[in-house]
Amino acid sequence: MSERFLEIIRFCIVGGLSLIVDCAILFGLTEFLGVHYFYSAAISFTASVIFNYWLCVVYVFKNARKQTARQATIFIGSSVVGLALNQMCMWFFVEIILLHYMLAKLFATAIVTIWNYIMKRKAIAA
Repeated sequence: MSERFLEIIRFCIVGGLSLIVDCAILFGLTEFLGVHYFYSAAISFTASVIFNYWLCVVYVFKNARKQTARQATIFIGSSVVGLALNQMCMWFFVEIILLHYMLAKLFATAIVTIWNYIMKRKAIAA
């Protein structure tokens, strides 16, 4: 198999683990602590981005440990845009489409994942 294909497989594994972290925090904050889903989604997304970054550096991308200021800036900027996309999707799917917030999270994640791969690859593996 090509290295790029293996990289995508590793990225998907890390993404799945990050999704579990994201959903667990979202659910826990919303259901057990009574935090509004919109705020829970922002907190859980941020926590999962930090978790995802760490795994991308140590597991997904080769030579990722040699980060430059430019790469860090791209990563942080793409994460902020990813958070904005996540929040817009959560609002749209919950408030307009009237989906349960956990189902909305899955749709939001699918949309943000494409953005994340493209930008995080540039940030970490560039």
